[in-house]
Amino acid sequence: MKTLQGTVTSLKNDHTATVTVSRRWQHPLYKKFVKRTKKYPCDYRHLELELGDTVSIRETRPISKTKRFKVLNKVSRP
Repeated sequence: MKTLQGTVTSLKNDHTATVTVSRRWQHPLYKKFVKRTKKYPCDYRHLELELGDTVSIRETRPISKTKRFKVLNKVSRP
């Protein structure tokens, strides 16, 4: 299962947090470091989350049309 770390960017839906995961990789030809971000809708039930929290998320079975990840725990606060 895939485990990622990112920051909470939205808490507007019920039991759903949008987590933005950033990654840096080096371009194979130009050797320049490139930053890419991706947003994941994640399910959370029994956690108190705030905007800007750093969380750990894990891939899971499909929960709804777009949710495929679950928030495991809070890593740090802003």
